[in-house]
Amino acid sequence: MWKEFKEFAMKGNVLDLAVGVLIGTAFNKIVSSLVNDLIMPIFGLFIGKGDFSELHFKQIKYGSFIQSILDFLIIGFSLFIVVKVINKIKTFREKEEAAEKKEEAKNISMEQQLLTEIRDLLKERSNSQGHE
Repeated sequence: MWKEFKEFAMKGNVLDLAVGVLIGTAFNKIVSSLVNDLIMPIFGLFIGKGDFSELHFKQIKYGSFIQSILDFLIIGFSLFIVVKVINKIKTFREKEEAAEKKEEAKNISMEQQLLTEIRDLLKERSNSQGHE
């Protein structure tokens, strides 16, 4: 069951989906901060209201918006590192599997070679016994 779960989790599309969800969540924070902390307060300057749900003026919080961008960049970079490590592990495993298959093919051909030699020796023995 663990092996099946690893195969499922390591599939490219599952990993891509997980990264997409996390990046989307982080980007949503940027958009929310842009609207709530920058656009709505500026809009409120012209209307006289800071927010439609509140009747008082709201201060412009550009620091909150910058923090949201920084959080997004940190999350994005962290995900990049995780995906890079996972891809290296996948590549390493694929190389190991290819080497194992190559070794198996080599072993099979060695067995075939030995069987061919045995067959040839038996033929020689039967031919030499038949001539005596």
